[in-house]
Amino acid sequence: MSYISMKQLLEAGVHFGHETKRWNPKFKRFIFAERNGIFIIDLQKTLKQIDRSFDYIKDLSERGGVILFVGTKKQAQEIVELEARRTGMPFVTSRWLGGMLTNFRTIRTRIDRLNELDDMFESGRINDRPKAERIELAAERERLLRFVGGIRKMTRLPDAIFVVDPTKEVIAVQEANKLGIPVIALADTDSDPDVIDYIVPGNDDAIRSIQLITHRIGDLIVEARGGGEDVSGQRVSPDNQEIEAAEHGEEGVEVQVTSTQGRS
Repeated sequence: MSYISMKQLLEAGVHFGHETKRWNPKFKRFIFAERNGIFIIDLQKTLKQIDRSFDYIKDLSERGGVILFVGTKKQAQEIVELEARRTGMPFVTSRWLGGMLTNFRTIRTRIDRLNELDDMFESGRINDRPKAERIELAAERERLLRFVGGIRKMTRLPDAIFVVDPTKEVIAVQEANKLGIPVIALADTDSDPDVIDYIVPGNDDAIRSIQLITHRIGDLIVEARGGGEDVSGQRVSPDNQEIEAAEHGEEGVEVQVTSTQGRS
């Protein structure tokens, strides 16, 4: 079963990596070429990793597993929150608080405090407090909503985490690694694949790339739980084909992606 087509990956610019001066040598096995100072990611390898990663997500979702969505960079925040809410999964999009996984018991106390404040405001009991205290409590509530609101229904550690840009979310990845929680990640050429259990090599900066991968994951979770559409798309086989990529808007790079069958 194939989940995303080569054409979709190309149209979303998934193949555009970082500038060659920003890279992790461990990522070399997923790089196809270098064009005008930009790394080009090998999309055949991306397709294979998508199949492997999405098979895992599908199986985990069918078993009722919980996946924590993490994406705090500006381009990812709205997309990650939207898909997490659509699938009923917990999410972190503002800032990763140290200990969110490794010190989850303490984090739960902040969630309990948020629930307490919500009850205070919703019941009207807040009106019994002096004005200055009401303002202070409202600010505390807003702050807690921003940082732990997305995980308030997460009563236990997640079964896996999905991360957009594991280099930026290094603390989240480290905590998951320490606890043995599988890491699924959309990872660019500056990433360390060795700390990622299920990697999707691809552009983790472009909105269209983030949206394509994250939305497909959302579709897959919904479908696996019996409430969504089939996410399998018509795959355009790269074998014996030559596919010319669309021009990259910001960098003005045009590349030709050919079959890499037989390449190491």
